[in-house]
Amino acid sequence: MTRTDNKKIKIGAFLFPLILLALGIGYSFYVVNYPQDKIVSNYVTYSKIFKLLSQHIGLVMASAGAAIVASVPLGIFLTRPKFKRFTNVVVGIVNVGQTVPSLAILALFVSFLGVGFKSGVFALWVYSLLPILNNTLAGILGVDKSILEAAKGMGMTATKILTKIELPIAYPVIMAGIRTAVTINIGTATLAAFIGAGGLGDLIIAGNNINRWQIVILGAVLSALLALLTDYLMSLFEDHLKNI
Repeated sequence: MTRTDNKKIKIGAFLFPLILLALGIGYSFYVVNYPQDKIVSNYVTYSKIFKLLSQHIGLVMASAGAAIVASVPLGIFLTRPKFKRFTNVVVGIVNVGQTVPSLAILALFVSFLGVGFKSGVFALWVYSLLPILNNTLAGILGVDKSILEAAKGMGMTATKILTKIELPIAYPVIMAGIRTAVTINIGTATLAAFIGAGGLGDLIIAGNNINRWQIVILGAVLSALLALLTDYLMSLFEDHLKNI
């Protein structure tokens, strides 16, 4: 690959997220400065958009972070010989969270924790568990057995094999699971507005309730652009890991 090709790839890598940011900022500017009526003008402000965007990102980061802390260690334990027999049972239980509809999960947590941010985080956490757990299992179990046998032959302990061989090889696969979970959560987090958790879903619900299409589209567009931007940036990070 020539130096010119490398420059084109680098420019392209920066250009796509800039386009997404420009679209989000541009449409926000349009709605704030050219509202369809006084109701939209009073409801949508830059501070309101920033607040809801921050809440949305907070929901996703908190739930995904908690899911990583829970799923990655759990996946590691289930790949150990002593705990492998529990794999199907644990995955089956976690899989229930994916099969139950999003609104039902949200309603379930509201009954225990009440409305608000906390219920939204826990509901999204349930949705984040399976992709990360599955990829942790797939990544570690997918390590070439001959490599593991060679490591054992060199006298490496089980802990060293895990930290020096299995996890580094499995890391890109685990990251792919995290990427999937985060992207799914960005879309699902819009539903958290139904239980008072905030986020960009507030715009969609409010716009629908007062029959103002600008507000509905603003919430949908910002959610979609955030998902695309996050997915793209995480894909770049994945590619970087694969090249290390």
